[in-house]
Amino acid sequence: MKAARAAGGGTVDVQAFLNAHKFSGYQWMIFALCFTVVLLDGFDTAAIGYIAPSLIGEWGVSKPALAPVLSAALFGLAAGALSAGPLADKFGRKLVLTGSVLVFGVACAISGYATSLTELTVLRFVTGLGLGAAMPNAVTLTSEYCPDRQRAMITNAMFCGFPLGAAFGGFLASWMIPHWGWRSVLHLGGAAPLLLAVAMLLWLPESVRYLVARGRPVTKVRRILAHISATAAQATAFVLSETRLVSGGQTGLAVVLSKRYLLGSVMLWLAYFMGLVIFYALINWMPILLKDAGMAPQKATLVSALFPLGGVGAVLFGWLMDRFNANRIIAVGYALTAVSIYIVGQVVGQDWLLVAMVFVAGAIMNTAQSSMPALAAAFYPTQGRATGVAWMLGIGRFGGIAGSFLVAELAARHLGFDQIFTVVAVPGLIATVALLIKQWAHPESASAAAKDTAAKGALAH
Repeated sequence: MKAARAAGGGTVDVQAFLNAHKFSGYQWMIFALCFTVVLLDGFDTAAIGYIAPSLIGEWGVSKPALAPVLSAALFGLAAGALSAGPLADKFGRKLVLTGSVLVFGVACAISGYATSLTELTVLRFVTGLGLGAAMPNAVTLTSEYCPDRQRAMITNAMFCGFPLGAAFGGFLASWMIPHWGWRSVLHLGGAAPLLLAVAMLLWLPESVRYLVARGRPVTKVRRILAHISATAAQATAFVLSETRLVSGGQTGLAVVLSKRYLLGSVMLWLAYFMGLVIFYALINWMPILLKDAGMAPQKATLVSALFPLGGVGAVLFGWLMDRFNANRIIAVGYALTAVSIYIVGQVVGQDWLLVAMVFVAGAIMNTAQSSMPALAAAFYPTQGRATGVAWMLGIGRFGGIAGSFLVAELAARHLGFDQIFTVVAVPGLIATVALLIKQWAHPESASAAAKDTAAKGALAH
């Protein structure tokens, strides 16, 4: 920051520049493209759960035999996220993001032609590679174009695309499958990303924070920032000021696993892991569990689609996170998740109450989970942000795998509907404890964030 001040009027601090101007139409375009990436990510990720009852009927497979195909994309998601973060910190957010959208679009489209569980399992793994690489880079790119005072709210709003895509997939599947069969859901999930990739190639810019951190030409940074404000044309140099410190030129994974960040990283991984145990246990198995509890298949699919729909509450959490302690806010969300999931298991057979509680549980759970990427993006510096977000999402995906197999095992042991939901509620409590430990190890306060924002804003004038 001192360097930026000493350099004179021709040197512009990138974050101070973003803080000093209104969120522009150009930034909203970046938001819209990244939102659509995450929307389609949610659609394609959840699609397999919605077509599962059709697979059982058409191919005559047992419920436990579905576990591999339900979790195959999750293995791909983990692998894609773990590799894409370091690649994006090295080669850029746009290149990796656009490539990942192409991968999951092509693979999902081909999945619609699978003729066996083995084929579908392999293709779902490849789809997952693209899905896993796309989400963390969409989060990182959006975050790096946000002013400090609105970062959590805007990033959370973008990430709402995931639960909305998952819910939209349920509503579409309940209409499309009776008319055109389960394959039509996968064909749609493949065609839409291919069209989006073309739009991204044409209009999506690289992160300016990444460009400055990697020493890219001033003209390139100036050209992008000029879309936000014409005052960028006066800049002769650009610099970054970081609230999070790195040492010895560390980048990527070296930052995430450094002594300064290690405990916080592990707690982020644990919380996100536990949240996905809940999400995938229910998004993959709820249609089948409700059907087994006596609900008609189409109604079971519609009720299940209410669970991810509630994630739009993340915008409220983002607003709160920008003003108060983000760790504690999300911890409360996970604690309430545990309570609400438990209640869902107790009201089966009372249809209207069940519908209401599925929506409430989904609203709370997805709000907390959708807030985690913004928390991670704020925790790491630019040199390790893409890797930090991606590794949290990637390691967390193993929670999704665990959730899918967990319910399969509970069903095999013939546990009742209420008992399954009681077990699935426990990870919410573990996630709560993890975030409280992160707050203890890395104390954060709203007042500190406000002071940092004010300081950067003063620099820009």
